[in-house]
Amino acid sequence: MTFLVPLPVVIPLLGAAVTLLLTRRPRAQRTVSLTALSTTLIVSLALLVLSTQDGALAVAVGGWGPLGIVLVADQLAALMLVVSSAVTLCVLIYSIGQGMVDGVEDTPLSVYHPTYLILTAGVTNAFLSGDLFNLYVGFEILLVASYVLLTLGSTENRIRAGTTYVVVSLLSSLIFLTALGLVYAATGTLNMAQLVTRLDALPDNLRLVLQGMLLLAFGIKAAVFPLSSWLPDSYPTAPAPVTAVFAGLLTKVGVYAIIRTETLLFPEGRVTDLLLIVALLTMVVGILGAVAQSDIKRLLSFTLISHIGYLLLGIGLSTPAGLSASIFYTAHHIVVQTTLFLVAGLIEMRAGSTALDRLGGLARLSPILGVLFLVPALNLAGIPPFSGFLGKVGLFQAAAGVGGWLAWTLVAGGAVTSLLTLYAIARVWNLAFWRTPNPAMPGVAPADVTAVDCVPAVSVPVTGPSVPVSAGDERGAYASARAGRAPSAVPPDDHDPDESAVRLPAMMVGPTVALVALGTALTVAAGPLFSVAATSAADLIGRDAYVRTVADLPEVGE
Repeated sequence: MTFLVPLPVVIPLLGAAVTLLLTRRPRAQRTVSLTALSTTLIVSLALLVLSTQDGALAVAVGGWGPLGIVLVADQLAALMLVVSSAVTLCVLIYSIGQGMVDGVEDTPLSVYHPTYLILTAGVTNAFLSGDLFNLYVGFEILLVASYVLLTLGSTENRIRAGTTYVVVSLLSSLIFLTALGLVYAATGTLNMAQLVTRLDALPDNLRLVLQGMLLLAFGIKAAVFPLSSWLPDSYPTAPAPVTAVFAGLLTKVGVYAIIRTETLLFPEGRVTDLLLIVALLTMVVGILGAVAQSDIKRLLSFTLISHIGYLLLGIGLSTPAGLSASIFYTAHHIVVQTTLFLVAGLIEMRAGSTALDRLGGLARLSPILGVLFLVPALNLAGIPPFSGFLGKVGLFQAAAGVGGWLAWTLVAGGAVTSLLTLYAIARVWNLAFWRTPNPAMPGVAPADVTAVDCVPAVSVPVTGPSVPVSAGDERGAYASARAGRAPSAVPPDDHDPDESAVRLPAMMVGPTVALVALGTALTVAAGPLFSVAATSAADLIGRDAYVRTVADLPEVGE
């Protein structure tokens, strides 16, 4: 069944080629994209079942001897493939719904579909890669596709944010490429299974330099502190589905690369204390940034950074328990963070903005939107019994098992970060969903404002920098655009609720509901998922299973 291993990369690439030929037929593009990603999800599920039952699968694509492209589908890679495929499929459906509503089925969707599929191929290639150079290729595919997606619409803010993103990404790629050159010069190979033995023969100082360079490159991509300053300015300016898939997946590819290299290539744990300190700073600084924000997208971007700290915590502990908890939390966070950004897109569509000072009463105006926000938000904050709570408990138990002042400081920092996440989420709920509806919002009738005025309003001050980051700020709200007026300039008396009322499209609500259900299902299936994570962690730390699987390939055997 090794023929299945390359398919998660090949299918999206073939889909991208076909959609490029169908640029004048948006309906055919949508069909091809949906078929490609659905098939990728099915193949990923099959790889997860096979790797769980029979162990890792490996293949040398092309059979070019030592120059072949080695792809390995062990449990960790297969689990990441399943989660990423499910998320990219839901985001694709959501983006199709948004494109239909916005009336831009021809442009930029003609570019969107092939680029999105290429991005998916880059993600899957990075997860399956069995050598460092192919991992680098996966990152470069991500960079090219993500720059196109980030600047869709070519607005000033998006071009500015995209430029920052590209400069930082190129710096990371340059460091990564330099590290690859040094690794190859020192060992004569970039195959990770072969590097397991050859790196062990190098002097300790040289190994430390190579490890540091790889960590620096992957740390930028994963947005760990202090290499995360680019993220809050880059992600929120993109269209909602693009921001969602970026926030959910791209940083996790960097985390995955750290997990893979730190366990397989540098298992001696010489930088574990450094990783734990960085994890603590990433958690605390990220969440302090979140509570200071006045825009939902920027707030979510900072929570994204802070929760990368939890993932680093499990990696830095360098124990099977810590690593398995980190793998579980990675799968959980991909789903939950993507869902919240999709909900932010729905808020923007319904209310015309994601700025907290322009919102209010969404729970009354759109109850389903309130549910879609509240469930993943509580999950992100780690409220029992959601998967976020289970993952954090697993991380804290692993840290307690290690002991020592640093581990206990991480536990305290993680608990404080969780409480501050809950505060930030509660603040969004109070300001955007609970208080009196803003009369400038589309679909708000004067009667609605009067009625809700009878309910004591929650007096939570809106603080933080007011930055025009949302698409609603740039292009005007969807509903307001329909009426041809800016939301903030509409006097209450001019509103005709029947005319300006906004219905959320089913093709945007549906995939969001599916991701909320998937995030909840992770709670129900936490036991089996933890079991897969524990087996993956044992294989990663043991290293023998991975090395033996790759060494059995006739093109690689050593």
